[in-house]
Amino acid sequence: MSFLSGVMLGLSLIIAIGAQNIWILSQCMAGANRLILATVCIICDATLILIGVFAANELQQLLPGLLPWLTWGGIAMLLYLAYGSAMRAIKGTSGLKISQVEKVSWWSTALSAFAISLLNPHVYLDTVLLLGNIGALQPNPMHFALGACVGSLIWFSTLVLFAPKLKSILSSSLRWRIFDTTIAVILCFVAFGLYNVPSQ
Repeated sequence: MSFLSGVMLGLSLIIAIGAQNIWILSQCMAGANRLILATVCIICDATLILIGVFAANELQQLLPGLLPWLTWGGIAMLLYLAYGSAMRAIKGTSGLKISQVEKVSWWSTALSAFAISLLNPHVYLDTVLLLGNIGALQPNPMHFALGACVGSLIWFSTLVLFAPKLKSILSSSLRWRIFDTTIAVILCFVAFGLYNVPSQ
């Protein structure tokens, strides 16, 4: 159960970080090294997820009184991300714009991927704080962390694998609206599940 929760929440949060995903898609479709992009993003995500889950677990043992605040903070963040996705769906502000990029070396692509992954504050809020706090509430934090890592692996692998075929699909504002609506619903569902987790 913890593993599946990790996969679901990991996928939902990764997909909700629109800027990183749109950048990866645009780079892949414009001819960048897809393997390097996926590898860097998966490594960054997995590292931050593991740090977050086990740091939060230690914090729970040391400061149990802080756990309810962290739980409510996690719920608030999930609802905030759901609200952002819902607003994008309503306004139709999501979309994909592709421009051809020059061929660059693999290390230059890797550095760009590290930058877009690690300089985005949402990445730390989502992987370290949110996933970490929720992971600490799970019956098996290790299974939850592994599930979240698998979610990252599934998403980024799928993203770069099918990017060339997704150009016509994801350039549609209507399809992005459906996409954002789905993410908003999933995040609300996870927030409700976190609310119902009994205090330990």
